[in-house]
Amino acid sequence: MNTTFRSLAVLAALALVACGGNPKPKPLPPPPVAPATPPPAPPPSSGDVVPQEDEYTRLSKMSSDELDRLGLLQEVHFDYDRADIREADRSAMAQNAETLKRLGFIKVTVEGHCDERGSVEYNLALGERRAKSAYDYLVQLGVPADRLKTVSYGKEVPLCTDASEACWARNRRAKFTVSGKAAAR
Repeated sequence: MNTTFRSLAVLAALALVACGGNPKPKPLPPPPVAPATPPPAPPPSSGDVVPQEDEYTRLSKMSSDELDRLGLLQEVHFDYDRADIREADRSAMAQNAETLKRLGFIKVTVEGHCDERGSVEYNLALGERRAKSAYDYLVQLGVPADRLKTVSYGKEVPLCTDASEACWARNRRAKFTVSGKAAAR
């Protein structure tokens, strides 16, 4: 029994030594790695105000060509062999005048156009009368004359070339082309 007791005592002592003692501390996790790029800013909340450019400022930064491509100004049309502004086109002329007054930096060339009938000389003169009629109408509505000029293309720059009344009516027009920028008023 003595040997059995001794064996048990040795086993108990070994178990005590193995279980006894201080436990080893666990290693700490590695520190977090900083992201390579900062996270995106959160979207503005409804309480934040995002400044927006007003129309005048946005348009004033554009070139004359860009402004012209926007189609800010409407064409007007004329009856056969006439140069007076038709009743049907007066509202378009009023809108053009308001646009030009609101955007005081725009300079415009008023182009007079005709249909293919008549001689080159006759149509150049008629185109000039049409351009001048539209010019005068805009000035009458308060657009400064120094921001406008006229040119006649007669029948030389048609929109269409069909020999029909519908086509001729489209060609009899005054076109308003943004041709420059003036100092803002």
